[in-house]
Amino acid sequence: MSDDIEYEEITSDEVDRVVAALEQLSTTVESETIKAFLEECSTNVYYLIYDDEEEAENAAA
Repeated sequence: MSDDIEYEEITSDEVDRVVAALEQLSTTVESETIKAFLEECSTNVYYLIYDDEEEAENAAA
């Protein structure tokens, strides 16, 4: 990967909205396979922002 890749800024509000929407959607799905994919997607979106913040907090402690 190139070092000059531009990253977009993602807000915690947007992440929270998307995670909530995915969780709501997963309650309407009967397929366990689709639920698993939605949960994985939700987790991936969550860690776009919160994983970095938690690591920074742990490093500061």
